[in-house]
Amino acid sequence: MRKTLILILIAIITISSLCALVYYIGMDGFSFAWALNFLLMLCVFAFTEALKSQLTSSYYNEKGWERRGKIYEHLGINFFRKILVWTGWERLNKKSNPIEKNTKALTNLHYQTKKSELGHVIILLIVLGFNVFVAFKFGVVNSLWLLILNVLLNLYPIFLQRYNRPRIERVIHISKRRY
Repeated sequence: MRKTLILILIAIITISSLCALVYYIGMDGFSFAWALNFLLMLCVFAFTEALKSQLTSSYYNEKGWERRGKIYEHLGINFFRKILVWTGWERLNKKSNPIEKNTKALTNLHYQTKKSELGHVIILLIVLGFNVFVAFKFGVVNSLWLLILNVLLNLYPIFLQRYNRPRIERVIHISKRRY
């Protein structure tokens, strides 16, 4: 019951914050697109932390068309990874979440990829809804920042989690065989 109330409270705070964002910034510019993405990242992070789900859905399993991540490599995931290094995100992420060389740490990293992907999928869909609304109400040109930032801040991070998770699974299996 407490968990449900917390999740509802997070949803109410998110909706209220979105209304304030729309009212004070407007919906048709870069500042709105940027603020929307980061506001949603904060709220969705709180939501996924409170949810505490095991995330066991088959959705998270590697699909046949994803084998070895070739599709993601063709879509430029390696360039995106370089961007993360250039911007310092990779260093910041490794500093706050160092990767230990044991099975428990790898299993936790595997779970974190699922949680991160869930968060980015939720944000992607919400921003996509705003993107379509802004395109119809203000024109396609005014919705381009929403589209560009949605691809960079949500779609490619989803690709990255789906690209990395099978590799982490293989390392976990190797690690379990050693011990």
